[in-house]
Amino acid sequence: MNVGKSKRVRVALSAFAIGALGAGVVVAAPWSAPSTTTEASIELVSTATCYDMVSIAIGGRNDTPREGVKWLTTPDGERLPAAMSGDYSSDWIDQVVRAPNNGNVVPDSYAAVYVEYPADMASYENAVQTGVTNSQTIMKSISASCPQTRFAIVGYSEGADVARRTAMEVGNQVAGADGKYGIVDPSQVVGVVILADAGRVAGEGPFPGAENPFGNPDGFDTKYQNGNSAISGQGALPGTSGGFGALDGRVASFCSEGDLTCALPENTSLIHLAANIGRQVNADALEREQLTPATGADLALALGRIAVNAFNDIASQPNWMQSDETFLDVLIKVSEPGYEPGAVTTPVSAEVDGEQEPIRTDQMIDMVYLPQKIFREITGFISSNQNTVPVIMNDPYGLTLGPGSGHHFDYWRDADAANGKPLTSAQYAAAWLTELLEEANRGEPVKTKEVQEKAGRAAIETIVAPKTTSATATPTATTTAPATSTPVVTTTVPVVPAPAAEAPAPAPAPAPASEPVVTPECTVPVEGETPVEGSPPLCVTATETAAETATETAVPTTTEVVPAS
Repeated sequence: MNVGKSKRVRVALSAFAIGALGAGVVVAAPWSAPSTTTEASIELVSTATCYDMVSIAIGGRNDTPREGVKWLTTPDGERLPAAMSGDYSSDWIDQVVRAPNNGNVVPDSYAAVYVEYPADMASYENAVQTGVTNSQTIMKSISASCPQTRFAIVGYSEGADVARRTAMEVGNQVAGADGKYGIVDPSQVVGVVILADAGRVAGEGPFPGAENPFGNPDGFDTKYQNGNSAISGQGALPGTSGGFGALDGRVASFCSEGDLTCALPENTSLIHLAANIGRQVNADALEREQLTPATGADLALALGRIAVNAFNDIASQPNWMQSDETFLDVLIKVSEPGYEPGAVTTPVSAEVDGEQEPIRTDQMIDMVYLPQKIFREITGFISSNQNTVPVIMNDPYGLTLGPGSGHHFDYWRDADAANGKPLTSAQYAAAWLTELLEEANRGEPVKTKEVQEKAGRAAIETIVAPKTTSATATPTATTTAPATSTPVVTTTVPVVPAPAAEAPAPAPAPAPASEPVVTPECTVPVEGETPVEGSPPLCVTATETAAETATETAVPTTTEVVPAS
């Protein structure tokens, strides 16, 4: 009996563990045990040293610096929520953020710092938001002393959620009237690595916003994989999704098939709801103690709050009975930690007498609308949960977080050279960061999308810009011949042979001597004269005929009269 109860609780907690941690590691997680070093012996490390590039590293659940490490400080001695990677070690993130120092780089030009944040699930949203705030504080402090320093942001598991939100806020900033940004200039963030992205959008490639979203980030030629098939499903926390703004093309969002934190099958609404509830309860205590009076009260309080918000949301929409929105849709909407009443309106899909009209409050329970609404509730629940039962039956906890086999740990073992993926996700991220550092060492400009677009436009303009020539000069070969509004007459100059690849234009055949000259079939245009209406068409020379059949080729030099095109 106890075994059965334990298994049921484990399955029930799966949804919390998978979604709520965005994806914090529950099993086989790297624990950062507090050091026995006393506070008096802690050595402070100043950020006054300027580096070409600094990686902001955010570990997963429980993988964060704790008291007893050497903390970073501002130049005036203020403690920062971070530790140098040499003073704190992560079994997971180290493989990515320490790699650049092993490349062909300038010594002492790079550093990685680990962000301190709660990294727990006692209050998931508070933990993640604290991580975002601390990450931004570190970047602002370093940038204040070293404005030329470039940043990379790297996050895994619960830290992946922190990295995503941090990057989204940086990339979507609007500069103030003075041209400055509240966090750091987005151009300073050259790369973002998100391992197990709970905010991933269905069908999205690993490099959102890039020119090749399935192959590589912009500016890095090494391909991550062959093909362009997206990982199935989407992130377990769709409410955290969003664009990266100015950082589009500089983001690597890795997801492994089977990692339900980022590849949760579609039509699993109940799991999404459970994940949102898990973000509002003390999931650590619930996992550790299971259901007790204290944890039960915490869970009931969260459920009650969500239910009240749901009914208030429905009551605020007089046309809700006519809409396609189901009660489950409302529950998911209001269970988002950032939900604000009245922020979302429900679309109306039904019609009344051929016209869409709001239904009055006193008609909310009118039997005219109730049968159709019940039908929508049933069909909506079934269609939005077609994959919920299969996911639960396949042990989502073990599939994602199982020791030694869970797909949440694939990023360090997912290479498949035989199928066009020579590097693991972690190795690829390490190679990319190393290249970014080498570019910073060389002083190359940041490869932002704006810079790439300007370079592309300049190249195109150089190719297609027509050359300006005088009436007496030999025309310069161009890819396109500009049209003129009046006939152009060239002076007599020696004929220049056409390029070898182009056949010479045949000369016009002379008229037979025996035939008298009569009214010409065409007229030769004369400079300054306008053709008379009804006169024969302008003569077309053999040179012109050859030019018309040669598309986008050089225009040969000729002494013939060139009529207007």
